[in-house]
Amino acid sequence: MKLKSKIGWRFKGNEIKYIKKVLKSDFSAGSDASMNEKFEKKFAKIHKQNFAIASNSGTSTLHQALLAIGVGHGHEVIIPALTVAMCGFAVWQCGAVPVYADVDHETFLIDPKDIEKKITKKTKAIMVVHTYGLMCDMDSVIKVANKHKIKVLEDCAQCFLGHDDKKRISGTVGSIGSWSLESTKHISSGEGGILTTNSAKLAKIMRKYGTLGFKNITAQNGKVRINREKFQNPNWERHDQFGYNYRLSEISSAVALAQTEKITFFVKKRVEAGNAFLNFIKKSKTKILKTQKIKRNYKHVFFTFACIFNGDNKNISWQSFRKKFIEYGGDGIYAAWKTVNNEPCFANVRKKGLFSGNMKISNSYGWGETPIAISLQKKMMQFTTNQKNKKEINKQILALKKTLKFYE
Repeated sequence: MKLKSKIGWRFKGNEIKYIKKVLKSDFSAGSDASMNEKFEKKFAKIHKQNFAIASNSGTSTLHQALLAIGVGHGHEVIIPALTVAMCGFAVWQCGAVPVYADVDHETFLIDPKDIEKKITKKTKAIMVVHTYGLMCDMDSVIKVANKHKIKVLEDCAQCFLGHDDKKRISGTVGSIGSWSLESTKHISSGEGGILTTNSAKLAKIMRKYGTLGFKNITAQNGKVRINREKFQNPNWERHDQFGYNYRLSEISSAVALAQTEKITFFVKKRVEAGNAFLNFIKKSKTKILKTQKIKRNYKHVFFTFACIFNGDNKNISWQSFRKKFIEYGGDGIYAAWKTVNNEPCFANVRKKGLFSGNMKISNSYGWGETPIAISLQKKMMQFTTNQKNKKEINKQILALKKTLKFYE
């Protein structure tokens, strides 16, 4: 119990209990199923999906999902420009080409109209990203995808239990949903990821790609030693496809299971913080910060509280505003990532070309103009929403109040 009192506030559920159980078992799953299986079943049930596949990172899950969809050399995958580079990396790992779609200037999310403009005969998939905790316009995205017979992958790394105006939970509208369990996310196992789908076919392919291509892997189960008599037979053929070792460890799964048991608690915490920022900015009527537009009846789960900084119109620099906010007791403000097409590794490829396997990709690798995304990226401000209580939330609001008062 002494150990429990010393751990962080986010991990005071069953995390220690489950970790001890794994260690006590000598990493043997036993008769009551492994932590990995329990985690997958719990996550699938919450999202009302038939299958869930745990993995070692959110980047790995994106890679597995794209491979299951059939993305390979010569294909194109449409991704939003305003997202993390890992979305582009997953496309590159398949030997395919990322095509950058612009975003809506009010929601900051992928623009379905621009998706339509970027589709070619090579387009194999659309990857939407529910950035900052707000779901994309999935009705419009699915309409475009169905028209062109393209599958949709939802990246929900920042959006746990968000929903749209039809109460559809993030990650359950497209063919596959993908989540990250990295340390900053709503729930975390330190590192990790998980996929969901209702398709047994896709589930089996994703699991096999992440579990070294063992032939006895199923959509429901990742165990490779179910029948020890067969497995230890010299004539037993173990691998019937190539694969990667993306498995989530039992200890990480133990933490992930305990975190999933409290997922609604953690989401409520983020929503409380996000709404506090939102309500304050509305009341302040400030013109320095423009908030992300939330459509009617959508549930925003505020991975961060994202705003557009318009202080340059008043000769206030982004950096000086952030510095002043910290001086007044604020946690800090995060900048947006460079748009994927402007990250050096992708920008250089567009200029110089790239060798991928035995295929030379020309300097058309990664195409699509995204002026809105590029403009928003430079002005984006993200306030933290992972405070443990109302006192800490109020501290952030007070810091923002003082900062706005100082400049206005």
